[in-house]
Amino acid sequence: MDGHWIGNWLLILVPLGFFLGALLNEKRARWNTAAAISLTALALVIVLGLLERFNVAPVVNTDSWITHSPVAYVMLGLISFIAFINIRYSSAYMAGNKDEEKRYLRWLMITLGSVAMVVISNHMLLMMTAWIAISLSLHQLLIFYPERQRAVLAAHKKYIFARVAELCLLSAILILHYEHNTWFITDIHRTIDLNGITHLDQVAALMVALAALVKCAQLPLHGWLIQVVEAPTPVSALLHAGIINLGGFLLIIFAPLIVVSDIAQWVLLIIGGITTVLAALVMMTRASVKVRLAWSTMSQMGLMLVECALGLFELALLHLVAHSCYKAYAFLNSGSEVESSLKRRLSQAVPPSRTEWILAGLASLTLVAALVAVLDLDGPYSPWLLFAIALTLLMAERRGRLNTASVISMMTLGAILIAAYSLQKAGAYLVIPSMTTSVGWVGDAWIGFLMILFMAGYILLRYHTDHPLVTKARRAFYAGFYLDEWVTRLNLRIYPTRLPVRLKPKKLQIPKEEFFQ
Repeated sequence: MDGHWIGNWLLILVPLGFFLGALLNEKRARWNTAAAISLTALALVIVLGLLERFNVAPVVNTDSWITHSPVAYVMLGLISFIAFINIRYSSAYMAGNKDEEKRYLRWLMITLGSVAMVVISNHMLLMMTAWIAISLSLHQLLIFYPERQRAVLAAHKKYIFARVAELCLLSAILILHYEHNTWFITDIHRTIDLNGITHLDQVAALMVALAALVKCAQLPLHGWLIQVVEAPTPVSALLHAGIINLGGFLLIIFAPLIVVSDIAQWVLLIIGGITTVLAALVMMTRASVKVRLAWSTMSQMGLMLVECALGLFELALLHLVAHSCYKAYAFLNSGSEVESSLKRRLSQAVPPSRTEWILAGLASLTLVAALVAVLDLDGPYSPWLLFAIALTLLMAERRGRLNTASVISMMTLGAILIAAYSLQKAGAYLVIPSMTTSVGWVGDAWIGFLMILFMAGYILLRYHTDHPLVTKARRAFYAGFYLDEWVTRLNLRIYPTRLPVRLKPKKLQIPKEEFFQ
C-alpha cells in the first residue's frame, strides 16, 4: 500500500470509530466504550498532527477525498475532546432508563461521527452527505423528549432552516463543480489562486455565506436556538459547543472564495454585525441562564462571521476553539451558574462615575494603541477596538457586585490579557493566515460603529433602566423585537406540524374543606 494513503486511512478511523460506537448500543448503553473511542480519536489526531507538522513520515496525500490541513486537525482534536467531556457527563445525566440511554448514546455517536466526517472531507459531495447526516441525527436528539411542545416546535423550525442551509450549500457545490470541473476543495483553491474568480464563483460564495448565516442561527432565523434548551443539557452543550460552529468552519475552508467576493463579505458584515450587537444586548435582559447562554452563542457566532468577512481567519479559528470550550463548560455547569447568577443579582454594585468611565476608556485605548504601534500592526482595527471596549468595561466596573479591585490590578490584568490574546492569535496564524478582503476601511468602520453602539446600549440597559425610554427599549430587547414570532407564524403557515397534546394537563386541585362556606 502507498505510504501516502496511510494517513488517510488513519484519519478515517476517527469518524468510523464514532459510527462503530453507535452500533454497539443494541443491548445496553456502553458509555465507557464511547468515552474510550473519543480518547483514542484525540490521541490519534495528536499523533497525526505532529507527523504532518514536522514531516516525519509521508502519510499525506493532498489530492484525495480526505484533507490533512492544519485546520482539520485542530477541529478534529476539538471535536474528540468535547465528545469525551460530553459522554462522561451524559453517562451520569441520562442514568436511570436503559432504553433512553441506548437511544441517546446511539444518536450522539452518529452526530459526532458525522461532524468528524465533515471536518476531514476534501470531496464536496462527501462533505455535503455528512452535513445532512448531522442535521438528521441532531434532530433525533432535539426531540428526545417528544412530549414537550416547545422542544418539538424548536426542532421543527430547526429542521426547516437546516434544509435551507443545505440547499444553499448544495447550490454552491454544484456551481463550483460546474465552473471548475472538480469535486475537490483543494483543486478549487488552486484554480482561484491561478485564474481569479468568475461571476459564478461570486454566486457560489454568496451561497456559502448564506449557508453559514443560517447554520449559525443569525437574525431573524434564530428562534430555534433559544428554544432547544428544552432538550437534555448535554445536547445543548453539544449544539452550542460544536455543531453551530460549523458555519464558521465552512467559511474558513472556503476562505479563498470568500475573500474575493464583495457581496459575500458585505452580507456577512451586515447580518453578522447586527446580530452580534443585538443578541449581546438582548442577553442582558434575560433571566434564565440557558436562554442567556443561547443569546450569547448567537452574538459570538455573529462576531466569528464578521471576523471571516474581514479576512481574520486565524482570529475566527481561535474564536471558534475558545467558544467551544467555554460553552461546553457553561452549559454542563449551568446548574451551579444559577446560584452564582442569583448572588450577582442580589449583591449591591457600585455604578461607575463619569470620571471612572473616561479614565478607564483612556487607559484601555492607550494600552491597545501602544500595542498596535509597537508591533506595527495593519488593519482591520475594529477587533482591537472591541478589545479596548472590553478592557474599558473591566476597569470601570472593577467595584463589582462580589469583589473590588484596584485600578493598578485592573491595568495589569488588561496588559496580561492583551499579551495572551496576541500570543494566541499568533499561534492561530500558524494554522491559517489572515487574508486581505475587499471591504477595506469601510467595512472596518462599519464594525467599529456597531461596537460603539453596543457599548452605549450596554451602559443604558445596565445603569439607566429607570429612564422611560430605556424601559420601553428594554421591553423590546427582552422580546427579541418579536422577530421569532413572525418567523414562527410564517414557518407554520408554509410547513405546518402537529404539536404533542398533553393528555393529563396539570390542574389546581383545591380540597372541598378549604372552600369558604
